[in-house]
Amino acid sequence: MDEEAFVKRLQARDEAAFNELVLAYERRVFALVFRMLGRREEAEDLAQEVFVQVFKAIDQFRGESKLSTWIYRIAVNLCKNRTKYLSRRHAGSEDDVDAMADRAPLSSAKGVSVGDVGRPDELVEGMQLEVVVKRAIAQIDTDFRQVLILRDVEDMSYEEIASVTGLAEGTVKSRIHRARAQLRALVERALGEKLRGIP
Repeated sequence: MDEEAFVKRLQARDEAAFNELVLAYERRVFALVFRMLGRREEAEDLAQEVFVQVFKAIDQFRGESKLSTWIYRIAVNLCKNRTKYLSRRHAGSEDDVDAMADRAPLSSAKGVSVGDVGRPDELVEGMQLEVVVKRAIAQIDTDFRQVLILRDVEDMSYEEIASVTGLAEGTVKSRIHRARAQLRALVERALGEKLRGIP
């Protein structure tokens, strides 16, 4: 797709172009905001809000970054605002993270098929580990979770993450390092509890 021509169609309020945009990005945007918020209902509302904001602000897009980076910046900023709002309201507990494995896979890949794994028990272990990792990601501090998801799940470069978040590249690297350390500690603790039979 010629991105510049596509953006011009969006800026001309071409309805077909906007529908194409939603089809191209809705799953990725939903997965991103769901991972950041940990609540399905909030993520569904916010993902829709991302596209409303994109539609309203498309005239301000100057092509200084990729369109996807710009959309992610809107999504991340809306997530930050929603997180602050929810923390002020002391909203209820997080969504059922056990179900996250089905709804928002860690990568954009289709997931593991039975043919990819030698034995069914290895497949089950892999799925259980994915749930453990998702639970751990949901527990990481918001600022660190954000950059970790953009780097390790969305596979963005440090430069792209800096552009999306407005942080300096050095800060991005530092936060990713700390996020990975938090994630490692949480996963190791969860696996240790599992091995000891603690529910």
